[in-house]
This record gives sequence, C-alpha cells and structure tokens, in this order.
Amino acid sequence: MAGVSVATVSRALRGLDRVSPQTRQRVLEVAEELHYVASPTATSLVSGRTRVVAVVAPFLSRWYFATLVSAIEKELRAHDHHAILFDLEDDTYSSRLPLTQNMLWKRVDGVITLDVAMTPDEVALVDRLGLPLVAIGAPVPGRTCVRIDDHATMRTAVEHLIGLGHELIGYIGDVPEDVAHIRAPRDRLDAFVETMRAAGLDVVEEWVLGSDWTAQSAATGSTAVLSGEPRPTAVVAASDEMAIGVRETARRLGLRVPEDLSIIGIDDFVLSDVLGLSTVRQDVAAQGRTAASLVLGALGSGEPPETDDVVMPTRLVVRESTGPAPGVS
Repeated sequence: MAGVSVATVSRALRGLDRVSPQTRQRVLEVAEELHYVASPTATSLVSGRTRVVAVVAPFLSRWYFATLVSAIEKELRAHDHHAILFDLEDDTYSSRLPLTQNMLWKRVDGVITLDVAMTPDEVALVDRLGLPLVAIGAPVPGRTCVRIDDHATMRTAVEHLIGLGHELIGYIGDVPEDVAHIRAPRDRLDAFVETMRAAGLDVVEEWVLGSDWTAQSAATGSTAVLSGEPRPTAVVAASDEMAIGVRETARRLGLRVPEDLSIIGIDDFVLSDVLGLSTVRQDVAAQGRTAASLVLGALGSGEPPETDDVVMPTRLVVRESTGPAPGVS
C-alpha cells in the first residue's frame, strides 16, 4: 500500500536513516490505517535484541523500590525499551530468592539491580549471558553503580541532632547479620556509631533498635525505649518510614515532638513534608532514571558512563520534628 519495498518499510518503522521524510511519513500513515504493529518476537529473532531490561529487586512493596521501578520504566519507555520485574522477596525478611538463568536467558538485553548484593554465582551468570548490568545501591563488582553515600548521609542526620544539643541519641534500623541482600542498613548503622563516637558521645546498646524498615515495626520496636527511664532525647531513623513509626509511638506515649523527643529520618518519603518530618533527602527517582540511562548507553542507545561509581547528592531538610535538646535554649 505504501508503494515501497519491505526493506524500506522496515527502515521507516524503526526510524533508521536512508529513508526520506516523505517516504517515512507515508509508511507511518499506511501502518496506522492498517493497524499494523511489528511483531516484537519476530523483531527479536532477527536482531537478537528484546528491547527489555530486567529490574531485580529484593522487595517491590516498599516505597523506595516502587519509586525506583516507576522511574526506570518511564526512562526505558521513552527510548522504546521496557522493563520486566523480578521480585526476589522470599517468605522471610532475612532471605531472598536467587537470580536464575531461566529468568534472563533470551528474555532481556540488560539488568538493573535495586540494592541487591549479588552472589558470585549470580555475577558469573550475568557475565556468561553477556548482559550489561547497572546496580543501584549495593555495588556489583566490575559494574557501574548508582548510589548515595550512606555514611555521609547518616553523618548529616546525626550531626544535625548533635548541633541541636542532643547527647542522648537512639537509633532504629538495625537488621540481623544474615540480611545480606540489602547493604544500606549496615552502612547506616556503622555511620551512626562512628559519628557518635567521633563527637565523644556514648552509643547506648539498648537504644540501637532493630526493625524490618516498616513504620509498623518501628512503632512497635520503639515503645519500650521511649516509655523507659532514662530515654533518649532524640532518635535517628535509617528511613523516613521508620521515623514516622517512632513519631506515632511518641505521640501515643504523650511525648511532645520535638520538645520532648526529636526525630529525624532519611529519604524524604512521600509523606514526610505533610507530617513535618526532618530528613536527609535523596532523589530516588533520579537514581532510577540515571541507572536506566546507563543501561541504555551500554546497549548503544545513549551515552556511555564517565565513571563506574555514580554518587548522587543528598541534603538536609529541617522541618518540625527536630528541635533543641530539653534544657538547651
């Protein structure tokens, strides 16, 4: 119907050169009239490319991971690629499912991992399949990583409280030693301890609280410490969701925030502004877009990375949940 060869139609629909603008427009108009859509399966067989990128996450139900996935998918879609999601969540918080050949082989052109500490066998699998991989959060050896500096970010949060005169500071966000598939909890706790000790302050073991990084877990886990004596005058949470849980427990116990208890988190969660929560903000969506762009670059659809370690900025956002320590004007 377009009056051109099959090869010209193919080049026109794929946006390749050697097709005049007038011919391309005619081919596109005819394709629309015929409701013609090229078969992705046939295209993949000819080109050897699926135009699909695997997005591998330890959880998909959490705000952080959902925000990353949304940003990645939009960036890929803008370049005629798509995402396929692999949720490695197992029955328990301390374990995850493995990444297998059946998930990836002949199904994807590249991989983006979301704070997943890859095992040597998984890295070897990706190498064997020849797939470009970009990591977000937890680094993967020999691959580009997009991340924030978790140590510097936690240090900013703790130093904000110290600057307000707080010396009795608790922490929530510790995880069991066997939670090896997410790295941020360990890095942030280490930074908390280092910053407290650098300031000459004691880290009270009983005030370092475990959590599965949900608001409910933090609310439950902080009850005993906040209702006891002595208690901290401030709590730094490794995420805003946990900070919100601690704040609700403080409210139920009759503690005023920030007069009796200051609370700060990390992330700038979607509800943090509404709830007046002080935090150290990271742009999660920007990390997702950056990782997607880097994978596209490795596939020849964008610019190659200038560095293997892309560190995104964070910044302190002071709101109503932090104030001077009791007795400090």
